[in-house]
Amino acid sequence: MSVFKELIKSFPKTREYVRDFFVYGFKTREEFKEKSSRTYDNERRRIESWLADFVSRDYTSKGKNISLAIDSNLLDTNPLYRVWKTKSFTDNDIMLHFFILDLLSVTEGQTIEEITDEIQIRYQVFFDVQTVRRKCNAYVKEGLLQSKKENKELLYFKNPDFKNTINKYPALETALKYFQLTSPLGIIGNTVLDNISVNNTMFRVKHSFFVHTLEDEVLSEILDAMKKQYAICLHIRSTKSHHNHTISGVPLQIFTSTRTGRRFLCIYVEKSRRFTSVRMDAVKSVEFLKPVENYTELKENLKNNHKYIWGVSFQNQGNIRLEHVKLTIFILEDTENYILKRLASEGKGGLITKIGRNLYTYEKDVFDAREMLPWIRTFTGRIVDISCTSEKLKALFYNDMETMYRMYGISDNTMS
Repeated sequence: MSVFKELIKSFPKTREYVRDFFVYGFKTREEFKEKSSRTYDNERRRIESWLADFVSRDYTSKGKNISLAIDSNLLDTNPLYRVWKTKSFTDNDIMLHFFILDLLSVTEGQTIEEITDEIQIRYQVFFDVQTVRRKCNAYVKEGLLQSKKENKELLYFKNPDFKNTINKYPALETALKYFQLTSPLGIIGNTVLDNISVNNTMFRVKHSFFVHTLEDEVLSEILDAMKKQYAICLHIRSTKSHHNHTISGVPLQIFTSTRTGRRFLCIYVEKSRRFTSVRMDAVKSVEFLKPVENYTELKENLKNNHKYIWGVSFQNQGNIRLEHVKLTIFILEDTENYILKRLASEGKGGLITKIGRNLYTYEKDVFDAREMLPWIRTFTGRIVDISCTSEKLKALFYNDMETMYRMYGISDNTMS
């Protein structure tokens, strides 16, 4: 029987479990239908060992529910960063790590053969040359070492301690404390602070979306593709149906919701010749395809379409390109000027027109009018009329009103 280990080999699998516990939570063991009970138990135990201070247990008639309760404004760092620091390793991995770094900290630079010989002489442990070469090359790629060719020989050096840089530029420490709490890929700043044994004693963020660090590995690859102007293939697992599929296109921009923090990737799908948005938390892996010659042109086309995006959607359920929304709103001119200011500041460039005493219209062309519904509902009680080229939007709005009337026991036939 295999023994439970806290460390992991596959981060994507653990990422799904952490997201399930943190975002959805309140699930019993039996409600995780897609994995075996043993897998669930192992992942639950890992999460509890990493995040013991934040695990919440609730006992119901269905069993024990496990969830994560994290209040961002009380914390000096993102506790989910711990998940990134638990990769499994072999005995040889850990020995070579310390042998190589210790050896190169007192030498000016050595070849692989010299490093291998010195390890055997100093530490009385034998490794073959290829094993040491693979480890050193991996560390060059990760930035722990650097390599340089001298007289036809490849020499390896230890990179300077980042603490020396911090001592030279003290403001960097403050910048890192802020960066690791607020920025995508903040795990980088957190790791640097760990390496120089510094804690964040300065900053707290009232509203921070900690769970999105779980997407940072995928985000890093997408940003790399955008920088290199490459098309990519996204391997996606639907957040609703849980079905796996792929979508290929040109990555152009990351959209982030200011309300939920959820991130979306906008890509241009060459097959359908249109833009579309993909939820970042649904992307499991990224595959590079080919360079895109007209990348700048596609970016400019996306910029021109920004004025028609209400949220992140570029498509509606009809055959028309744009949907026209028109609201007639009652506003007391003498005392409710702030409502007009709201329309102007939140209406994303919509046209506001006075049509009578205390009556105004708001009009806007958008790709997907359904995205406007949550905002439109905030004017409930002021809406005199709503019209849209999408009959579905109007039907949804009236259905919401009728449902609300029924909830409050109000009988009204004016909503038809």
